[in-house]
Amino acid sequence: MPPPHTQPSPWWEADRHADRRPFLMARNRIKAAVRRWFEEQGFVEVDTSVLQVSPGNEAHLHAFRTELIRPDGSSQTLYLHTSPEFACKKLLAAGERRIFSLTPVFRNRERGALHHPEFTMLEWYRAGEDYEVLMADCEALLQVAAAAAGASAFTFRDISVSRTAEPERLTVAECFSRYADIDLLATTPNGETDRDALARAAISAGVRVAADDTWADIFSRILVERVEPHLGRERPTFLTEYPISEAALARPKADDPRVAERFELYLCGVELANGFGELTDPDEQRRRFEAEMAEKARVYGESYPLDEDFLAALRHMPPASGIALGFDRLVMLATGAQRIEQVLWTPLPE
Repeated sequence: MPPPHTQPSPWWEADRHADRRPFLMARNRIKAAVRRWFEEQGFVEVDTSVLQVSPGNEAHLHAFRTELIRPDGSSQTLYLHTSPEFACKKLLAAGERRIFSLTPVFRNRERGALHHPEFTMLEWYRAGEDYEVLMADCEALLQVAAAAAGASAFTFRDISVSRTAEPERLTVAECFSRYADIDLLATTPNGETDRDALARAAISAGVRVAADDTWADIFSRILVERVEPHLGRERPTFLTEYPISEAALARPKADDPRVAERFELYLCGVELANGFGELTDPDEQRRRFEAEMAEKARVYGESYPLDEDFLAALRHMPPASGIALGFDRLVMLATGAQRIEQVLWTPLPE
C-alpha cells in the first residue's frame, strides 16, 4: 500500500526556512545589484499601480479579478496587473526615457516548479532605442546576477550553462526548419496565417493536430514539443523574429513584415525574458487586442476590457523598446534552486 500523502511543512517552519535562507539572501544580493546596474545606466525606477482597468489582452493570460467599491456604494471591476507594461508605456508617453520596474505581478491558472500566482517581474524600457539593445542588457544582467550569487554557472535541474558561454541568436523560422523540418514562413503569406498549411506540415513532422486547432495552437505545440527543448542548454539563446501574429504588442520588422521585432531569452531550457520593439500604432493595437479577446472568449468563455487610456497614450508614445524578465527565475538559475518557492520569501501554500 502506498504511503499516505503528506503535505510539506509550512515555509515558516524554522528548519525549512533555514534550508531556504541561503537562496533568499542571494535573492536580496541579486536584487540590489540589478538596481545598481540600472541606476548606472541612467534608468529611473518607477512604481506602478497594481490595480488596473485591464490586466492585459492576450488570449491565454489569466488575471485575478476584484471589485472597487466607491464611497457612494457604486462599484467597478478591476484586475490585479499581470504586468506593469501598460502603466510603463503611459510613462513613456508622459516623457520618461529610460525606466525600469521591479514589481509583484499576478497570474491565475499558473502553478508549478517555475510558476507561482504572485511573482516578481523586472521590466525596462528604452525610448528611442532599438530592441536589439535589450539583448545586450540581458547579457549584462546575467553577469550581474551570477556575480551577486557567486555563481560560475547557471543551473536548472540537470542543465548547467557556464556564465562565460557566448549567447546565440536564432530566428523562429530557423528553429522550425532545424528541429521540425517545417518552413514556417510559408504558412504566413503576407503576414496572414494559413492554418491548413501549418497543419499539413505539422502532421508530416509527426506533431499531433486536432480538428479545432487554430494556426496559433499548432504553432505553440511545435514550439513547445520540438523547438524549446533545444534552447538555452549550452549557452543563452535569443529566439528572435516571431511571426507577427504571435507578437500582439510588437511592431513588424521593417525588412520583413511577416515577422515582428520580438525575442525571447532561454537559459538552461527556461524561458527567462520576452522583449519587443514596441508597437505604437493605436489602431493596429486595438485590432490585435480585439482579435486576442475574441479568441479568449472562444476558448475560455470570458474576455477582458481594453484599456482605452492606454490606447490614447499610444498616440503620444515615442518609438521604444521594452522587455519583461522573470526575476524569480533569474534568481533560481543563478542559485541552482529547483522550485520557485525556494527563492520567494513568503510563498503561497499549494
